[in-house]
Amino acid sequence: MTTPNPKLPLYICMHSNDNVAIIANDGGLPAGSIFPSGLQLKENVPQGHKLALHDIEEGQAITRYNVTIGYAVRTIPQGSWVEESLIRMPAARQLVDLPIATVQAPKSEPLEGYTFLGYKNADGSVGTRNILAITTTVQCVAGVVEHAVKRIKEELLPSYPNVDDVVGLEHTYGCGVAIDAPGAAIPIRTVRNISLNPNFGGQAMVVSLGCEKLQPTRLFPKGTIPIQHGGEPAVVCLQDQAYVGFQAMISAIMATAEKQLAELNARRREPCPAADLVVGVQCGGSDAFSGVTANPAVGFATDLLVRAGASVMFSEVTEVRDGIDQLTSRAANAEVAAAMIREMEWYDEYLKRGGVDRSANTTPGNKKGGLSNIVEKAMGSIVKSGTSTISGVLSPGEKLTQKGLIYAATPASDFICGTLQLAAGMNMHVFTTGRGTPYGLAAVPVIKVATRDELAKRWHDLMDINAGKIANGEATIEDIGWELFQLMLDVASGKKTWAEHWKLHNALVLFNPAPIT
Repeated sequence: MTTPNPKLPLYICMHSNDNVAIIANDGGLPAGSIFPSGLQLKENVPQGHKLALHDIEEGQAITRYNVTIGYAVRTIPQGSWVEESLIRMPAARQLVDLPIATVQAPKSEPLEGYTFLGYKNADGSVGTRNILAITTTVQCVAGVVEHAVKRIKEELLPSYPNVDDVVGLEHTYGCGVAIDAPGAAIPIRTVRNISLNPNFGGQAMVVSLGCEKLQPTRLFPKGTIPIQHGGEPAVVCLQDQAYVGFQAMISAIMATAEKQLAELNARRREPCPAADLVVGVQCGGSDAFSGVTANPAVGFATDLLVRAGASVMFSEVTEVRDGIDQLTSRAANAEVAAAMIREMEWYDEYLKRGGVDRSANTTPGNKKGGLSNIVEKAMGSIVKSGTSTISGVLSPGEKLTQKGLIYAATPASDFICGTLQLAAGMNMHVFTTGRGTPYGLAAVPVIKVATRDELAKRWHDLMDINAGKIANGEATIEDIGWELFQLMLDVASGKKTWAEHWKLHNALVLFNPAPIT
C-alpha cells in the first residue's frame, strides 16, 4: 500500500447500510490515502469527519447509524469529504404515530454483590460525599456567602475531618422575576431539591437577604425537611436588625455553619449496595467519536447499573428529540411514553416562542469535531442510555423517586443539565467529551470520559477514563463499560476524580422559562 500517512488509514462505519463513515486516524488523512478496502480519499478529511463510501446523488439520503442524518445538496463522489454544507437536515420526527412500548430490553440476570462505602441518610437516600451546603434565596447574598464559605473552609473545616467540603449553592434567581408565573415553579423546585441532594446529609442551611421574592418559607414550605429543625431550614437573614455591619453577618453564618458541621462530622461511611447509586449521564463538547466510543461504553455501564438496581438519568431534550421513536418504543408502558412526548412537545413550543428550532444545537466545536447537525448528534447521544427499559420521566427540577433508567427532561446546556440532575438527586455524575471541557460540579463527583485517545493523552490530568482505546482497538465497549462501572463504585467510596483533585466546578445555572420583571 502506498500512502503519505505513516499509519494505516482507517475509517469507522456504524452500520452496513450506511453510505458514510468517519475518519479514525489522529490528525485526519490527506487526499490520496488508500484504505484496506481499496477506497481512496479525493481530498483531505479531518479526524472524525465523514467520507462518502459510495457516490451519493443529489437529494439522496445520507445515512449514518442506519438513520438518515440529511440529504445531499449536490452529488458527492465516493471518497469525498461529506462536510456540513453538503447536508440538508431532515425535518423533525412528528410526535404522532410513534411506537409505544414495543421493544423489550434484552434479558439479563440481576447484578448482585457490588457495593460501595456511602453515607446513609434518614430518608433512605445515600450520599457519595459528606458536604455542608449553604443555599441562597437570591443572588444579592452571593458575595457574602462566598466570603463566608472561604472563611468556613479556612477556619472551621479543619476541625471536622469527616466533612468533605463546604459549598455555597449560589444562583441568579430570587428577585426581579415573575415568581407566580407558571414557569417559575421550575427554578424554585430546582433550588429546593438541590438543597436536599443526598450528598448534603438531609440538612438545609439558608442565607436570605430578607426582601427578596423567593422567601425561605416559599423555598421550603413547612415539612419539606422532615428530619431537621421541625421541617424548617436553619436560616440566616442578612437584613435582620441584629446584624450590625458585615462582620456580624459573617459571624452569624459561621456560627450556624459550625452547628451543621458538627452534625455532619458524626457521620461515617458504611457499606451500601450499588442499588443506592443515582447516576446522571451527560455529554458535552461532543464530537463524532462520542457516539462511537465513550457514549456506547457509558450505555453499557448504564445497563450494568440498572441490573444492579440503581437509578440512572439521561437527559438533554434537543439531543434525543430526533430519536424520540427509539425512546417511546423502549418505554415501560404507554404512560411513560406519553410523558416523554409531553416533554418534547413542551420544549418544541418553548423553542418556537424563542424564535429558534432544534437546529440551534450543535455548537461550532461539535461541527469541528465532525458532527454535521443535531440528527447525527442525537444518534450518538442516545446510546448513553444503554438498552434498558425506560421506567420513568422527570420534568425539569423534579426529584427522582424511583429506580431504573429515567428520562430527566432538561435543556442540553451542560451547566443547566447538570444543575437539574443535581436537583433530581444524583449522587454521581458521568460526563463524556470529545472536544474536551474541564466541566465539574462542587456538589457531586464528576467522572470524565474522553472519546479519543489523543484527547485522553493531551488532557491526561483532566480525563478519568480513556474510551478512545475502543477506536484504536486496545479495548472493547464492554471493557471500558466495566472499567467505568468499577470506577463509579470506587469514586462513590471516596476516591477523588480529577475534577475534584483540581477543585474544578461550574456555577449552578437554573432553567427559568418564566418572565424576568
